[in-house]
Amino acid sequence: MALYVHKYGGTSMGSTERIKNVAKRVAKWHDAGHQIVVVPSAMSGETNRLLGLAKEIMAQPDSRELDMLASTGEQVSVALLAMALQAIGKQSVSYAGWQVPIKTDSAFTKARIRSIDDAKVRKDLNAGKIVIITGFQGVDADGNITTLGRGGSDTSAVAVAAAIKAAECLIYTDVDGVYTTDPRVVSEARRLNTVTFEEMLEMASLGSKVLQIRSVEFAGNYKMPTRVLSSLTDPLMSLEEETKSGTLISFEEDTKMEQATITGIAFSRDEAKITVLGVPDRPGIAYQILGPIADANIEVDMIIQNQSVEGKTDFTFTVPRAEYAKAVEVLNASVKAHIGAASIVGDTKVSKVSVVGVGMRSHVGIASQMFRTLSEEGVNIQMISTSEIKISVLIDEKYMELAVRALHKAFDLESGK
Repeated sequence: MALYVHKYGGTSMGSTERIKNVAKRVAKWHDAGHQIVVVPSAMSGETNRLLGLAKEIMAQPDSRELDMLASTGEQVSVALLAMALQAIGKQSVSYAGWQVPIKTDSAFTKARIRSIDDAKVRKDLNAGKIVIITGFQGVDADGNITTLGRGGSDTSAVAVAAAIKAAECLIYTDVDGVYTTDPRVVSEARRLNTVTFEEMLEMASLGSKVLQIRSVEFAGNYKMPTRVLSSLTDPLMSLEEETKSGTLISFEEDTKMEQATITGIAFSRDEAKITVLGVPDRPGIAYQILGPIADANIEVDMIIQNQSVEGKTDFTFTVPRAEYAKAVEVLNASVKAHIGAASIVGDTKVSKVSVVGVGMRSHVGIASQMFRTLSEEGVNIQMISTSEIKISVLIDEKYMELAVRALHKAFDLESGK
C-alpha cells in the first residue's frame, strides 16, 4: 500500500459526468489498497466566469475580494467529487484550503505556500477515507482566504504530496504526457516516458503549458516524483497500464540521458523585444534600465548589451508581450531622459525557440547544430541565451513553426534515439 496524490484539471472536472469518471478512477486506486488524496481544479471555465462577474461590478476589484470569489470554484469541485465517491460507496471528505490548513503569505491572487498541516489529512486517511482538498488556495496568518495564481492547483497538489510524503503526485489533465514538442506544430512529436525536473522546469518556463512552472519548482525542490497523464482514458483501465501511459518527471539518475542529447523543443509566442538605443556605456547602466522595469513587476528574460562605440551602447531585452506597452511606458517615463538614451524601439512580432536536454552536459556541438539548422532554413537569430541544459533563440514570429519543425527533425526527436 502506498500514498498517492491525484490532481485533476478543469477539463477533467468539466461536467458531472466527468466528475463521476474521476470518482471511478480514484476508487480504483483506493480499491487497490492505496491511500488517496485528491486535489481538483474548478470546473472548466468557472474561474473565468467568476472573475468576469467581478469585472462587471468594478474595473479594478480589490485583490482580497477576488480571492474570496475565485476560491469558490474549487469548493464546488471538491464537494461534488466527494458526493460522487460517496454515491459509489466510498468514504470521502472534502476540505477547503483553510480547513487543512494550507498556510500562505498574504500576497492576494499570487500567494506563496508557507506550510501545510497534515494532521487532519493523515487521520482521515488512516480511517480509510479518501481526502479531497481544494487546489489553488490557502489561508494567510490573518485568516484571509488566498489564491496561488493561475495554474495554482498543480502547485497545491505537489505541495500537499510533499507535505504528506506521498510516493508520487499524479497530475491528470487533457493530454497524455509531456511531448518532445507541441504535437499541434509537429505531428511527429513523441510522448516522453521520463523527463528530469530540470528539463521540465526549462520547458515549462519556455512555453510548455503542460505544467505550471511553480509546481515543477516545488517538485524539484522537494524531490517529489510527479507523473503527467490523461484523465480522458478509460477510468477502469489497469493501474499498470495507466501509469505507463503518462510521463514521469523524476530525478536525473532515473532517466536515460545518454540515449538522447536533446529531450525536446520548447517555444513561446508570448514575446516582445525592447531596445534602448544610445545609452552611456558606464557602470550601473543595466540597473538603471532594468530597475524601474523590475519595480513595475515586469519579468525580463533575454538580455543583450552591445559593444561600446564612442562611449555609447545599445541595450536589448525581452518581456512578455502582454507587458510590452507597460514596459515602454515605464522606460519613457523614468529611464529615457534620466540616462540620456537616444531612443527606445521595440518589436512585438518575435518568438522564442529553445532546445532542452540534460544530455547537453555530456555532448558538444549542440549550439552549432542548432544554428546551422536555422541558417539552412533562412531563419535569422536576433538574440541568444543559454543555460547548462538549454539554448534559446529569439526569431521573427513568422518563422517560429518552421524553426520548431526543423530543429525537431535535426535532433531526430521523432525516433527518440
